Amino acid sequence: VRAPDLAFVRRERIPEEGLPRAFWPGAPDLAVEVISPGDTYTEVEEKVSDWLNAGTHIVLVLNPRTRTVTVYTSPTDVVRLIESDTLDGGEVLPGFTCRVGDLFI
Repeated sequence: VRAPDLAFVRRERIPEEGLPRAFWPGAPDLAVEVISPGDTYTEVEEKVSDWLNAGTHIVLVLNPRTRTVTVYTSPTDVVRLIESDTLDGGEVLPGFTCRVGDLFI
């Protein structure tokens, strides 16, 4: 079981009986991983790969040390954003925008 630091699932995917009490039984639409001091590059890449392969549409990797966000929408579609860039929610969160630097306050 992979559990991102933050996950988002679109409302239309939530069953009528509501959210499960345990882990979500599938891939989230959006997964966010915050790099911790003990994380290795390989561990983070494996998590990203697992989420994308499971069907997650967007994976965000936040790096507090470099104050950057790496946006993965596929294994080959990768964008690195710096503090002055604007992050958007893409097809998963249309209309959402946030300055990258504001994520590290």
